Amino acid sequence: QVQVVESGGGLVQPGGSLRLSCAASGSISRIYVMGWYRQAPGKQRELVATITSGYIKNYADSVKGRFTISRDNAKNTVALQMNSLIPEDTAVYYCNVATWDTDNYWGQGTQVTVSS
Repeated sequence: QVQVVESGGGLVQPGGSLRLSCAASGSISRIYVMGWYRQAPGKQRELVATITSGYIKNYADSVKGRFTISRDNAKNTVALQMNSLIPEDTAVYYCNVATWDTDNYWGQGTQVTVSS
């Protein structure tokens, strides 16, 4: 059984920062890509950032220069440092884990609310 657990969401004022963390555990084969997606009310889930096992990073245009993704291959963890947050960043953030065997796993989501 595979578990993907996020942490670190919360309420922050515009301009503030939050750090999200995600850990994958259980019977999981080698992880290829780890990433973060988000879904705002009434909108489709969208990619925020991904990082491969070779540390190649990809960001949505809307977060470039503000968010930074990082991972620890040995620990099967991924983090998302979010700076200069704006109200439009408000969403449920989901961690995604994709293995070399093309298995795909999602976390339960963590709420991020940017509001004054």
